[in-house]
Amino acid sequence: MWLLIVTFHLFFTPSQALICQAYGSVYEVEKAYLADLIVYKELSESAADIVVYEQQNRLYADKPGMWYFEEKKDFARFKIYFTHKKSEADFIIYFTEFESFAGCSR
Repeated sequence: MWLLIVTFHLFFTPSQALICQAYGSVYEVEKAYLADLIVYKELSESAADIVVYEQQNRLYADKPGMWYFEEKKDFARFKIYFTHKKSEADFIIYFTEFESFAGCSR
């Protein structure tokens, strides 16, 4: 099973259209195999595939780059895992402090 998951991630990386659809309620998981998306948190906005703003209300997380972190996984639109290795990530994100900067950067 593990080999199947690794093979899938090697050959079927998310396209830009899929990356731009990453918005809404998010649940952070502890293990990579439980996640829908594996992301790497970048310290520089210029190297990120998507710029993310963490919303305080689920209703406002309705555009690309707007995320609301759920406490319960059943309410989340998708599950993510934060990896420490850039090569393992499906895409790279950067957290911004300004809502207007959120969205697809490429």
